[in-house]
Amino acid sequence: MLLYTHPACLAHDPGAGHPECPARLEAVLHAVRANFPLAPWREAPRAGRDALLRVHTRDLVARVLDTPFDASLRLDEDTAMSPDSPEAALRAAGAGIAAVDAVTRGETRHAFCAVRPPGHHATGPVAMGFCLFNSIAVAAAHAVHAHGLERVAIIDFDVHHGNGSQDIFASDPRVMYASSHQYPLYPNSGLAHERGVGNVVNATLSPGTDGEAFRHAWREHLLPQVEAFRPQLVLVSAGFDGHRLDPLADLMLEADDYRWLSAELAALADRHAGGRLVSMLEGGYSLAALRACSVAHLHGLAGTTPA
Repeated sequence: MLLYTHPACLAHDPGAGHPECPARLEAVLHAVRANFPLAPWREAPRAGRDALLRVHTRDLVARVLDTPFDASLRLDEDTAMSPDSPEAALRAAGAGIAAVDAVTRGETRHAFCAVRPPGHHATGPVAMGFCLFNSIAVAAAHAVHAHGLERVAIIDFDVHHGNGSQDIFASDPRVMYASSHQYPLYPNSGLAHERGVGNVVNATLSPGTDGEAFRHAWREHLLPQVEAFRPQLVLVSAGFDGHRLDPLADLMLEADDYRWLSAELAALADRHAGGRLVSMLEGGYSLAALRACSVAHLHGLAGTTPA
């Protein structure tokens, strides 16, 4: 397994008291390095504008990368940039591109991108929900356009629905989007009737949902449809804010629930994609949960057992 990150992702600062803070990534990096000391790390490159423009409008790319400002630029009520944010956004998207290249070329079977800001709420024209660019969408579009893949699956288990990822690919049958998420909860989308062109599948989870119901939703509803799609590449929006300790949501998941689903996704990638799987960090706002869940996630992908 290859691991990707970049120091710029720690420098992105949405402001004092913001839940999407640098300490989130610090917690993940410390936990992963402590538990997987031999895993190789690579520096995330910058994404090129051409890669961003496959999924985002020129206006959004220019707004994030070219707008002059001093200390802070607020894009919406929840989403803000500091002077280091454009570089962080480029490196986060670039991590996904580099990871797709690595697994597609056979350098590794799995890759995990420990990056921020998160991305799955950003739509083609709008940065929102703490997200500047939609890094997982950039990675999926790169897989399709640069590598010629015809079936790419985005699996999203963040507690918040990835409205941006769904919107970007809702009319593209080459990319499947499958998500479980709490409802009602921001952004209040991702209902069962939202099907795209048959390439979108959503499972809503009520507040208080526990691990047993979470696993049932994936085992009985979501995974069989991903299986039928036979993806040539599996991309994972790995948000850990469904954990019972998370302050921004109301699910009751444990770290082992993420280990279980990660193992299921790795097995699915083995059956259909030659093992090719790229995971990218999304949400998660309890530092303790982030540490435990990121380690559990990587154990699930690797087929190993946490100590």
